[in-house]
Amino acid sequence: MHSTKQRLVDEGLRMMLRQGYNSLGVQALLDAASVPKGSFYHHFADKEDFAHQVIDAYTSGVHSALDACVTDTSMPPLERIRAFFRQVEQQYRQEGYLGCLMGGLGQELSGVNDAFRAQIEQCFESIAERLQTCLDAAKTEGSISPFVDTARMSSLLVDCWEGAALRSRLTKSPAPLDAMLDYYLSSIAIQGPDSSDI
Repeated sequence: MHSTKQRLVDEGLRMMLRQGYNSLGVQALLDAASVPKGSFYHHFADKEDFAHQVIDAYTSGVHSALDACVTDTSMPPLERIRAFFRQVEQQYRQEGYLGCLMGGLGQELSGVNDAFRAQIEQCFESIAERLQTCLDAAKTEGSISPFVDTARMSSLLVDCWEGAALRSRLTKSPAPLDAMLDYYLSSIAIQGPDSSDI
């Protein structure tokens, strides 16, 4: 990606995380990124196109981090899930517990813009699909019940995390995230001598 475009995307991501899409002013973005207006319209058709590309960049980053965790066979499958969400929590902490960009934009835009709604939903679905690979591996190794519907449970995990992320933003604390993940993982795990390490 061109360095100017990358700077705009990075700054736009930070600004949309703080204030959402509708409150994002293009001129404020240009000032924050120290980029002239002509450069913005060289890389993006308009503000909506810019936001779509910011979402794509955010999704790509999430996928990279998640793929690195779910393919790390040095850890048991449920530990891989925990490792990913620990990374996400650390990112939230660095950002001041502003929550998930997709969650915030989904609440703001899903009822008024079908293109954004579909893009954000696809992001959530792709995360759930990757998490399902870990749950499938956990089922194969016998750490969760063979009767668990892994597609349904991976989707539920994304839903629960998004709710906890909102509570974390409200409280400026990781406690809702930690409580949710601990409860989720302990509730699906088959209890055994190592279950306390999940």
